Amino acid sequence: MSKDIDMALAQPHSFHLGSLLLVVNQERPDACEAAVHVQAWGEAHQVSVLHAEDLTAENTATPDLVVSLGGDGTVLRAVQILGGQNIPVLGVNFGTLGYLTSVEPSQLLDVLESLHAGVMPKDARLENRMMLKINVAQKDGGRHTLRALNEVVVEKVESGHTVRLEVAIDKSVFATYSADGLIVATPTGSTAYSLSARGPVLSPQHRAMVLTPVSPHMLFDRSLVLDPAEEVSITVRGHRDVTLSVDGLHFVALGPEDEVRVVSDAATACFLHIGQQRFHHILRQKFGLGDD
Repeated sequence: MSKDIDMALAQPHSFHLGSLLLVVNQERPDACEAAVHVQAWGEAHQVSVLHAEDLTAENTATPDLVVSLGGDGTVLRAVQILGGQNIPVLGVNFGTLGYLTSVEPSQLLDVLESLHAGVMPKDARLENRMMLKINVAQKDGGRHTLRALNEVVVEKVESGHTVRLEVAIDKSVFATYSADGLIVATPTGSTAYSLSARGPVLSPQHRAMVLTPVSPHMLFDRSLVLDPAEEVSITVRGHRDVTLSVDGLHFVALGPEDEVRVVSDAATACFLHIGQQRFHHILRQKFGLGDD
């Protein structure tokens, strides 16, 4: 599988499917039922079916395909499980219309049949998405390295108070924000939390980082669209604690002088999309644009 991030879209003619990994939203009975059908299909076709719940630090997996049964949140979990491996993710929609899911449940087994036969389904394409690499340096010596497909958020803990977050771009101080928080998003994440904070919408094939303040209490309240080669550093100033979240999940509490450094990741997330519907079509439907 090509890792060339300049080739955001590819149309392969063949595909080998010897194993697949299932990532399932366990809170959706219909998704759990679909997982049972996929398991039975795999046994009938001698395709190894792995389950995310069975993976451990010692028992890792390198499947040919990841099948996400749920909504966009389940897709995000699948990407996190892959840890930067460029393995295609097929998102099966068991929620409302999503930006990351690709096929409806009724299509799933037909798609797997085609892949098992070594033939890509009609109108199939592989799409690589930019990710973020996050390095956290805490004053107490804690060090963490994370990845995000959507965004990293540094945000206040206590309601009723703002926090002070100093932002440096390429190690040069840009501004200290008094705000509820800051979001650094990818183009894929521009339609997530950043959008609700009035950030811009970017095509997911674009490469950029979007820095968006959350409820800033200052004159400058605009988002910044930065080059992917730039580095964003966020340092906690003042005495109030903040929390660090990645792709919607809380990761760690941060204190004064803790620093979060964000750069574009060398790894990309790979998606297998089926059909003609593209990002702007989904955006049109999500926001009720047009008359149809």
